[in-house]
Amino acid sequence: MKERKLKRFVIPTLIAIMGLILIIILISVDGDNNELKEEPLNYVSSTIISEEKPVINTINKVILPYTDNTVTIGKSYYDYKATSEQQEKSIIYHENTYIQNSGIDFINENKFDVVAVLSGTVSNVREDELLGKIVEINHNNEYVSIYQSLDDIKVKKGDQVNQGQLIAISGTNKMDKELGNHLHFEFYAAGQIVNPALYLDKELKG
Repeated sequence: MKERKLKRFVIPTLIAIMGLILIIILISVDGDNNELKEEPLNYVSSTIISEEKPVINTINKVILPYTDNTVTIGKSYYDYKATSEQQEKSIIYHENTYIQNSGIDFINENKFDVVAVLSGTVSNVREDELLGKIVEINHNNEYVSIYQSLDDIKVKKGDQVNQGQLIAISGTNKMDKELGNHLHFEFYAAGQIVNPALYLDKELKG
């Protein structure tokens, strides 16, 4: 009789234990499956949806507005932070008036090619009594380049120009007549005139 009671007690207990083990295994497997299902969603969210930086960063290098390596600087941009000696060399004297130079004047005894420093759209072509013939080019990244004291202009308003493309030949004007044959070059960034020396032959990110 004792053996029968022992068997009746042990068998249900074993069945219950095996059932409990089976339930634990099923829960564990189901939990692993849920983790596997959720992982791709977390990956997409962290690497694509939350990504704020652009995938591609375009870099443009601003080239010099001429190709003749014998061209030199005749007058620099007037910098408020420069020394008094440097500032004196950046002053334009016209009709008894001293004017701060708003660009860089490139000079050469011989006429030289003037090229676009960046690709863009010609926004204006005009002639000024004092500044001479002028070409303005808008670039796609909020930069504007202006070329003054030109001759033999090769482009017109609305033209799409490529970086390095010939746009004119150097010339003269009444404002800087003491410089003779030259190019007066100005550069604007976000609507503000800047020192071209800080951008020419430098890389722009945008």
